[in-house]
Amino acid sequence: MNNPTACLLVIGNEVLSGRTQDANINFLAKGLGAIGIPLREVRVIPDVPKTIIDTLNEVRAKFDHVFTTGGIGPTHDDITSECVAQAFGVPWEPHPEAWARMAAHYAKTAEGPEAFNTARQRMATMPRGATLIDNAISIAPGFTIGNVHVMAGVPRIMQAMFATLAPTLAGGPPIVSRAVHATGTGEGKIASGLEQIQNRYPELDLGSYPYYRAEGQGVAIVAKGNDASRCEQAIAEVTALFVSLGASPIAGEPPH
Repeated sequence: MNNPTACLLVIGNEVLSGRTQDANINFLAKGLGAIGIPLREVRVIPDVPKTIIDTLNEVRAKFDHVFTTGGIGPTHDDITSECVAQAFGVPWEPHPEAWARMAAHYAKTAEGPEAFNTARQRMATMPRGATLIDNAISIAPGFTIGNVHVMAGVPRIMQAMFATLAPTLAGGPPIVSRAVHATGTGEGKIASGLEQIQNRYPELDLGSYPYYRAEGQGVAIVAKGNDASRCEQAIAEVTALFVSLGASPIAGEPPH
């Protein structure tokens, strides 16, 4: 069984400028891997309508799932939702359920019904045909249309949305990983032997990650795939390779 694939679009000038450090990629990569939807590509793009529309149309034709983060708030630069509507060629209009839910929520606040103002109404305006992604942190939902899942950029809110969304996604076998590392050796020493092991396990991804410590350089090897036993076999061969080169391998990845 082949795993469905995913792409993440991180949308926001603040990420590209360095003002905001993205915290969503790591969370989504792990969360998607756990449900068997490996994250194959990540792109960080600006709040530019043509860029968002063109990129979205490109990647939604290429991947089984596309996730977006950012750009669905109440301000003028939150344009992701309307760009998604343009990409799908559908109207951007009030979503009846989101509108009713948000109007009722704000009517109960100290500000009263006026709190659901024009700016907040933008968060209840979505592409026609979108289905909501509930948000347990704040009332404004994300949404899904086709194979595109649009979520908030604020990590805590995005994580709440993903918790709602994940059980609805058709995934595949979970992605598992096994690792081994050794200090006192480097990638140049193990490269040839590691390539031979990779060739014997073509269904796995064998990643090589050098590190540097006060006691010297080292390298960690991580095997990822659908079959835990095959990952363990590959890492056993890597462990033997380390030993043959005079290194002392340790199971797992090195402490950070």
